[in-house]
Amino acid sequence: MTIPSATIPKPAINRTWILIVLTLVYTFNHVDRQILITVIEPIKADFGLSDEQIGLLTGFAFAAFYATLGIPVAMWADRGNRRNIIALALTIWSGMTALTGFAQNFIHLFLARMGVGVGESGGTPPATSMIADLYPPQQRAFALGVYTTGIGFGIMVGYILGAFVYAHFGWRAAFFAAGIPGLILALLVRFTVTEPIRGFADARETTEEAPGFLETLKFMLSQQSYILILLGCLMLCITANAFVAFTSSYLQRTFDVTVADVSLPLGLLIGGVGGAGAMILGALCDRLSANDLRWRPWMIAACSAVALPFAWMMLSARSVEMAYVWNVVPSFVGLIYASIAYTATQELVKVRMRSVAAAFTLFSLTLIGIGGGPWIAGRISDMFLAAGHEAPLASALKVILGFNAASIILLVLAGLKYRDDAARAAA
Repeated sequence: MTIPSATIPKPAINRTWILIVLTLVYTFNHVDRQILITVIEPIKADFGLSDEQIGLLTGFAFAAFYATLGIPVAMWADRGNRRNIIALALTIWSGMTALTGFAQNFIHLFLARMGVGVGESGGTPPATSMIADLYPPQQRAFALGVYTTGIGFGIMVGYILGAFVYAHFGWRAAFFAAGIPGLILALLVRFTVTEPIRGFADARETTEEAPGFLETLKFMLSQQSYILILLGCLMLCITANAFVAFTSSYLQRTFDVTVADVSLPLGLLIGGVGGAGAMILGALCDRLSANDLRWRPWMIAACSAVALPFAWMMLSARSVEMAYVWNVVPSFVGLIYASIAYTATQELVKVRMRSVAAAFTLFSLTLIGIGGGPWIAGRISDMFLAAGHEAPLASALKVILGFNAASIILLVLAGLKYRDDAARAAA
């Protein structure tokens, strides 16, 4: 059953503080991922890695456990204390990031990144569930947009911190610098964040038991708009993560620049411009969706369509400066798909299904997008290299843009059923 909001005691919760802390956790989540990407070219040189191996390290090594463990952790989050789960998860992934600095070969790196994936599986599902309980639907895309800025800020910090520490102390020290502060942040989460009442922001508090995984999955897959949004965001996630993994390498190889040369510009583009875009476009999506909920998926489709030609031109640029210029638009719109995807996930399921729904979405995006995107791009690049292609990595990334194009059609179709499916979940 559900209890009307008027009868629910108002908790003494500073939701702004909780959102700030959760966003900071998400920032560290992506710092720990980005550090490897930032120093991957020196690591490649030290260990003699191929592009396919780079794709495995930045993709599947992390994604396999991150995706698989996300679902049982989310079922735990729908029943237990989400704050404590996040604090424990942050401790694990930060510790494993620091241990990466001791790796002596490809296998050591692979195992360490698997450990990071184990920890990070407990981050996003409980966090998005908490935010949905703190912010009502008309504010949710903006709140999750703020949370999503953690991706951009994490990438920015990862680029800048990684390049600075590498230049002065080597690539191993970069992993220590990224991992150790996360252990301190875990204490901040545990002792300053309050667990919110479930369903409070939706003007109802559920007293029902959380349904099982199969029941939740059955409900999710009965929502046509959810399936189409998931497929569309999968296409975008493949593209986005291939570019995150290889843009720095592409610039270094194409224009003969160094890690330090590209780290600050890319950090500012993806982190600064991307973070601003996530908040601005999230607020715009909330405003448009207040009149028509179909703008949830249609906003992602519009951003995908706008980004496509600019990304192509970045890969065709004649100078590194022009590559940065062409990358401004893709960076600005590049993070919005994630925040709206999680907003839609929360709106298309029942209250006690939210963590599991977020975890299933995360599982799919991670295993196929984060896991597959870099590996697919690396594999295609190696194939072009073997064929004697002049610019194998740039050509591989152009092929990857085909996934971006497919997403537009899927997301436009998703909008046609979104209003009905959201109403069904809220009934």
